[in-house]
Amino acid sequence: MLSALARPAGAALRRSFSTSAQNNAKVAVLGASGGIGQPLSLLLKNSPLVSRLTLYDIAHTPGVAADLSHIETRASVKGYLGPEQLPDCLKGCDLVVIPAGVPRKPGMTRDDLFNTNATIVANLTAACAQNCPEAMICVIANPVNSTIPITSEVFKKHGVYNPNKIFGVTTLDVVRANAFVAELKGLDPARVNVPVIGGHAGKTIIPLISQCTPKVEFPQDQLTTLTGRIQEAGTEVVKAKAGAGSATLSMAYAGARFVFSLLDAINGKEGVVECSFVKSQETDCSYFSTPLLLGLLPRSLSCHMRSLTTLLVTTQEEA
Repeated sequence: MLSALARPAGAALRRSFSTSAQNNAKVAVLGASGGIGQPLSLLLKNSPLVSRLTLYDIAHTPGVAADLSHIETRASVKGYLGPEQLPDCLKGCDLVVIPAGVPRKPGMTRDDLFNTNATIVANLTAACAQNCPEAMICVIANPVNSTIPITSEVFKKHGVYNPNKIFGVTTLDVVRANAFVAELKGLDPARVNVPVIGGHAGKTIIPLISQCTPKVEFPQDQLTTLTGRIQEAGTEVVKAKAGAGSATLSMAYAGARFVFSLLDAINGKEGVVECSFVKSQETDCSYFSTPLLLGLLPRSLSCHMRSLTTLLVTTQEEA
């Protein structure tokens, strides 16, 4: 059933460049001057799904906004600088993406990021709760396994909590799994879809190779190696950049793909499936990354989520 619902991995991103897709979505990027924020903002600016793009950071956003505003696409762009301008950046937004925070460096674990990024996410999401409480919130800032519970508690504190509107963006795990499987099998990566459940760090990342579309098989030793590579792919990039940064371009692509899927759902498209780290209704965990069927609630712009976790059966080798 999942295979019938899930569309090719790159379809949402490809649709974003189609001039036939129209929407008036107002999107904010918090952390827009950073390594993820700039390419993510570029991809959002290039999409006809977005009519207004507001960019926030503590430095350089007027320049980033001016640069992007010269691109011949329909979205208006404006940069906001510093905490005093954050409320104006957020007012009227339908969707907020948060890539803000410090990146991983060689030797750092996701736990090392917690003290700094937890405070950043708490402050930014508090501003969201106050200025755009109905917006969908997409958190990229790591560690997602912790920043999503923080976001939820902030929204509860302000009395505007809706678990159907808070998403931990784990799409990069799916993108990587698709790319690695396609490479090993000689397939078109845009036609490969591997559900990835669990969390967004190390062993909590569980790629369900047995549920891949199209169906693929690997010997046990290759499956173990492939699973390990997907789980540690972030570290692979950090080491390859030798201290110059973490996964920024691939994360920007994955973040844009998730945003475009949400906007497709807002537009009423049916059968839009993405994996995301959310409040769990299907497991004993408080939060869990699962494939979600995104769609509109009647008479509103909000997305509801129906988890497809129960449709997925992990093989003994993958468990």
